[in-house]
Amino acid sequence: MTPSPAAAKLRLATVWLAGCSGCHMSFLDLDEFLFDLAEKVDVVFSPVGSDVKIYPENVDIALVEGAVANVDNLELALQLRQRTALVISFGDCAVTANVPGLRNLLDGGHDGAKAVLERGYLELADATGQLPFAPGIVPELLPRVLPLHEVIPVDLFLPGCPPSAERIREAITPLLAGDRPAMEGAAMLRFG
Repeated sequence: MTPSPAAAKLRLATVWLAGCSGCHMSFLDLDEFLFDLAEKVDVVFSPVGSDVKIYPENVDIALVEGAVANVDNLELALQLRQRTALVISFGDCAVTANVPGLRNLLDGGHDGAKAVLERGYLELADATGQLPFAPGIVPELLPRVLPLHEVIPVDLFLPGCPPSAERIREAITPLLAGDRPAMEGAAMLRFG
């Protein structure tokens, strides 16, 4: 991966879909490596310390945390794939759907969205229970929660729940030099 022609630094995005933010917390655990990283990348999109709401054009690398669980996640995943050179499925939720994907077990796996909404908003509610409906405010749940690669092509998988800061560093460092990381062995590929 080399920086886009107009930029001296790589353009990095971190994205948070349906997950717990643990992968981003692990990313912040890079501690002093973040200073080295800041010399080589411009963070152009991130849920951590950024007010940017629109995913930008010409992103070199995106770390995408979380599964695809609602229409907003789906729209962002499609958009980032179009605008990003290298997409990394970042953490077990992005790689396998992990915990968010447990809702796929409801209703025989056909429409877990309906089953989870009815359980949460009707069956467990007081006398005034109602299904949420607020177009443009509450994103519609997809019938099934999907790992990222079932929605868009993914270039690299970085498993872990969350991946350790060391694993993240080992995956990012070669990318900064224009190389692919060696994603092999338990230290780089272990789930959980």
